[in-house]
Amino acid sequence: MSSSTPSHFTDRVAIVTGAGSGIGRATTIALAEAGAHVLGVGRREQALRETARAHRNIATLPLDIREEGAAKAVVADALERWGRLDVLVNNAGTTAVMPLAETDRSVIADLFELNVTAPSMLAHAALPHLRDSSGSIVNVSSTYGHRPLPGGAHYAATKGALEQLTRSWALELAPEGVRVNAIAPGPTKTDVLAAAGLSQDAIDAMHDYERDRIPTGRLGAPEDVAAWILRIADPLGRHITGQVLTVDGGLELV
Repeated sequence: MSSSTPSHFTDRVAIVTGAGSGIGRATTIALAEAGAHVLGVGRREQALRETARAHRNIATLPLDIREEGAAKAVVADALERWGRLDVLVNNAGTTAVMPLAETDRSVIADLFELNVTAPSMLAHAALPHLRDSSGSIVNVSSTYGHRPLPGGAHYAATKGALEQLTRSWALELAPEGVRVNAIAPGPTKTDVLAAAGLSQDAIDAMHDYERDRIPTGRLGAPEDVAAWILRIADPLGRHITGQVLTVDGGLELV
């Protein structure tokens, strides 16, 4: 563990969704290295195995969090293993390139099911145990949760919804000692665009376009985002709640 990594997670318990790759994998590993026991959740069993090999503090649960009863199953698994829950990281999500002229009802439904409904049900299932531990929820939004995205309006709308859930839950749960914050990454090197069905040429073109607009001149790395998830979930940060922290190299400023 590096000297810059928070060390206040020793023997804490965290759940991270979308743990098979990208930001979810980086966050799962970072929490484990900081001393937490981490349950990494995702749909791809082999990808989860690769994540788990990074640290002995990582356990995994292959499951689709959109399924009926999945949220309760995830929380029950963590409790059975470690007897408590301190942090829920709602990272799993999907995107879609869908201009208004190509709007498809099923795509809209899928976006909201994974990006809004599933995190809500996980937060609901985790809440009694986060009350007991004075724990926290970290939702992973996007720069496009609070700025327009031509050709991706419905994706942006789901992230805007997640940010509003973050603020509203924070206000609702503050008297009970549960903190709720969000991290909003900008363009980051993950496999989310490939998972959305874009060709490698389209992905490369989009990354080149985004890189040229980012003031720091580079795309984010999953580890950039994971570091800030740990900081905002740190148990010592008792006085920060209801915040959306953007980690995008200054993109939202231009």
